[in-house]
Amino acid sequence: MRITRALAAAGLAAALLIGAAHTPRAAAGELPGGTRFFNSPDSLVNKWVAAHPGDSRQPRIASRIAGRPQALWFSRYSPTTVTEDVRKVTSAASASGQTPVLVTYQVPNRDCGGASAGGAPDLTSYDAWVRGFAAGLGSGPVVVILEPDSIALISCLSSSELSGRYASLARAATTIHSANPNARVYFDAGHSAWNSASVQASRLRSAGVLTSGDGIYSNVSNFRRTADEVAFAKSVLAQFGGSSGLTAVIDTSRNGNGPAPDNTWCDPHGRKVGENPTADTGDPAIDAYLWIKPPGELDGCAGAAGTFSPDYAYELAG
Repeated sequence: MRITRALAAAGLAAALLIGAAHTPRAAAGELPGGTRFFNSPDSLVNKWVAAHPGDSRQPRIASRIAGRPQALWFSRYSPTTVTEDVRKVTSAASASGQTPVLVTYQVPNRDCGGASAGGAPDLTSYDAWVRGFAAGLGSGPVVVILEPDSIALISCLSSSELSGRYASLARAATTIHSANPNARVYFDAGHSAWNSASVQASRLRSAGVLTSGDGIYSNVSNFRRTADEVAFAKSVLAQFGGSSGLTAVIDTSRNGNGPAPDNTWCDPHGRKVGENPTADTGDPAIDAYLWIKPPGELDGCAGAAGTFSPDYAYELAG
């Protein structure tokens, strides 16, 4: 997640798309405070722990990271298997009485060609992929983190591309809700050191968060302190007024020491895991603290983005 961007032209394009006031979506209820989040045995960290019982780093990684529920990212474009891949997770979570946190990460031109470049080849393909993703959600509770970076990072998009992305994000959330009314879909709010609350709220509105979403998320793959993110998320939510019904979730997976001194966002050293995942935040505006970016999975500087590094996990777990 980048810290700053030259956003004037993109911000103007977003502003042109804001339009008239929206009617809030009839959400499927708040995320219960006692929600137990799913810890998949198929996560990269759990697979590493199982395969390396004699490794000196294993006990710390197992207890401090692998023992915590984390989001599962659907970042590989595999349209023929996505339904089966999602169903495997949601079925296992349902059988354990837990709620999975799933990240869709397939929007075209994701990360503006950065370390996590990729995604579906075009918006038509993306819409079809989302339909396949939604078909595997089942009927139980599920949290969907919709396309990290997709709204905070738009500097590479033309006005027409931006309009298409916003419309596709709104369709994606609607498709997910239609397939599983118990799904809660959260839209990208960036983080507290990126765009202003007013700019981010304008973009979120243009992307249909008021009519298609349940809330917003901040700090995914970044290191901002929880208190800063809570304040920022509330500032964004305030832009929508008190009747929006929207709430927020915060990624606390790597913010235990806050950001690096130079605000490096890509695999910085000296960071630690933050608050454990929980829906018991004590704040009605904040549905949960989540580990959305799995600790130990790289950003793309110390290795390929999304690969698991036991050395980095061990450092974060210290």
